[in-house]
Formats: sequence, structure tokens, C-alpha cells
Amino acid sequence: MSTTDELLKRRYRVLGRGSPLFYDKPLHLVRGEGVWLYDADGRRYLDAYNNVPHVGHCHPHVVEAISRQAALLNTHTRYLHEGIIRYAERLTATFDPELSMAFLACTGSEANEIALRMATVCTGHRGIICTRYAYHGNTTAVAQISTVFPPPEGLGPHIRAVPVPDSYRDPRDAGGALLPDAWLQSIERACESLHANGQGVAAMLVDTIFSSEGLPELTPEFMAKAVAIVRRAGGIYIADEVQPGFGRTGESMWGYQRYGVVPDVVTLGKPMANGHPVSGVVARAELATEFAGKVMYFNTFGGNPVSCAAASAVLDVLEQERLQENARVVGEYALAGLQRLMAKHDLIGDVRGRGLFFGAELVKDRRTRTPAPDETKRVVNAMRDRGVLISRIGVHDNVLKIRPPMPFSRDNADLLLATLDEALKEA
Repeated sequence: MSTTDELLKRRYRVLGRGSPLFYDKPLHLVRGEGVWLYDADGRRYLDAYNNVPHVGHCHPHVVEAISRQAALLNTHTRYLHEGIIRYAERLTATFDPELSMAFLACTGSEANEIALRMATVCTGHRGIICTRYAYHGNTTAVAQISTVFPPPEGLGPHIRAVPVPDSYRDPRDAGGALLPDAWLQSIERACESLHANGQGVAAMLVDTIFSSEGLPELTPEFMAKAVAIVRRAGGIYIADEVQPGFGRTGESMWGYQRYGVVPDVVTLGKPMANGHPVSGVVARAELATEFAGKVMYFNTFGGNPVSCAAASAVLDVLEQERLQENARVVGEYALAGLQRLMAKHDLIGDVRGRGLFFGAELVKDRRTRTPAPDETKRVVNAMRDRGVLISRIGVHDNVLKIRPPMPFSRDNADLLLATLDEALKEA
């Protein structure tokens, strides 16, 4: 086996230096199990970052389902297959009744591409509203709304990126509630602008936990009012559930459900099959039917029997191991631990999140709330050096991103918090 340095040189030669890697000292991983990852030297790391192995790295039930179906048949959705239909039925049953039809693909980028195309085909408009620091994928169309990495060609005339709601810095009223007026007004202006230039409003697409934006805490009224504005303008609401979905928030199966407003379209990806490449779009029946009547959507690998077996096995594990409830209980426990660390370390300015997706915003000064991106990077790398993997997000790149596999336990949380306590002392 190549050494880490040798493998890095080979990677640069064939993949280039532009292919991103985590951490100042890249990890050479060779094995995973549950919430643990192992490097080439046999060192164990607590994985508090990866949501792709949703029910744990190499979960035996998922591995067995993939192996069993791969040994039997793997084709595509142009043939009838019980497993494909059964999975689509199980999946749509987890949503509100209005969302009853599904399309299957391979990646979150593809799912969001389908959703955008559905919006333009069904509304007759082209305009898309997104947030100013979002990530939704890497196809040409979806890159236009992935504003965390602005496309070099710039945003097209059909895109309007509105400011990110910032629950830590936005003004509050006398009762402590967030004032949504500025954000809602920006959506109103975006709709007016799109109509004025002839694009019209096709959709607003947002990640329902605002992952890349730094996990701002929004009241349900925020989203309900924003969606009402978009719908009045003739557009639809697309909820990106790639990161908050499948029970991660603990309180509900889907992130959109906390807002009390049902989307017109929902997109799914990364955790859907525990790392096997499958994604999906779940939509209102009238939208899905109209889209399918106008567009012949077909994806050779999307929704193949092996992918559906893996995805169905994930639903099995979520139910059998009560992982949504685990996300709620352990998430609350970990957030309480972060609150205690905030009382101890002035570098932590705010703690927020839901279920097993939480973080801490690091600041140089609590009074001015000045972001501390350099210190945040040092903490992330210090955690890696101590055997715990996390990352960072946010408009200022100063929010610790903690999003572990769903079997994450209280003992795992204790290790995470103790390690973070040590890393913060050196930041």
C-alpha cells in the first residue's frame, strides 16, 4: 500500500491540485464501521461530520441488501421491478399526503436539476430564487444556485440570490423574536425584478436547515411567509432535503416539516442509500404528472434495483434502530454540552442546530460578534489531530459543522465535547 505522501503525489498527478481535500494534513482512510473511520496506520477517528453513511459506515443490513440484489439482477426503471415500486411507495409514505409521486436519479445535483426543470416546465417561467450562500450541486444549471461557490461565468439573468437570514446578528424585537422583514422584503424585490426582466418566478429553492449558510435559527413564520410571497408571484417552493432529511433533525423525518408549510417539490440525495449513488425528487402529483407529460425523463442508473435495495435497507434501519429518536435525544444532549463549553470558552459566540446537525459559531469578540474564521480552521484541524472529524461552514466560514452518522451516541458526544474543549484551549 502507498504511503500517505506517495498517494497524495499520485492524486495530484491524475486528479489535479484543484480536487479538494479535507484538513491541512489529508486523511488516508481505508475502513469504516458505524461512527468510526480508520486510516492506513490503523488509527481510529470518530466521524462527527459525514452524513452520507446515514445509518453508519458499512451497516451490515445495507451491505447485505446491496450484495443480495447485485447477485440477482440490476437493470433500470424501464422494466417492471417489485423492489423499485416498493421503495417508491415506502419513500413517499414518509411525506405529507400532498407529496405522492417520485422520480429517481443518482446524485443530489441531478435531483435539483430535475426540480428546477420541473419548475420551469410547469410554471412557464424561468426565474429562480435561492439564498446568497447556498450549495445545491455542481451541474451547469444547479451551479447557478450554488452561490457558496459562485460560477466563474456569473449568475444568469434568471437567478436572484437573496441575503442569508442570520439569526445571530439580525435585529430582534423587544420580545426577542427575529424580525423577518428584511429577508421577506428581499424576496419580494427578487420576485418583482424577475417579472420586470421578463423571466417570471418559477421557484424558490432552499436547504431547509440552511446548512452552508451556518444553520441559522428561523421561526416557522419566516418560511411560511416567504413561500406565500413566491406562490403569489406564480412560483413553487422546492425544499432541498439532502442534508436535513431522513430524520436528521430529530423532531421530524423532513426538515421542511418544522415550518408548517408543505413544499411543492422535495429533493433528496447523499444519505438516501448510505453512500450508494441514489437520489430522488418527490413532488405533488399534479406537478409530477404535468412534467412527465411534457418531458421524457429517464436515467439509466437512477433507481436501479441495487440502488433501491440499498435505499430500502436504510429505511429499515432508521425504523428498526429508532434513529430519528436517537437524533433528537443525542442532539439535545450534545447541544447542552456545547452550551456548557460556550460558558467556558469566550471564542464560542453562539450554539445552534437541530438533532444530529449542530454547530458553534466562533467569534473574536462576543460584544461585536466579529467572526473568527482563522481560529475556526485551527479548531477543525486540531480536532482531526486528536481523532475527531468535523468541518466548518457559514458565510464567514466560522461555524463548526457537526453532522455525524445517525447512530451517534451519548458516549460519542462526550468524546466529541471533551476533544473540542481541548482544541478550543489552543485556538
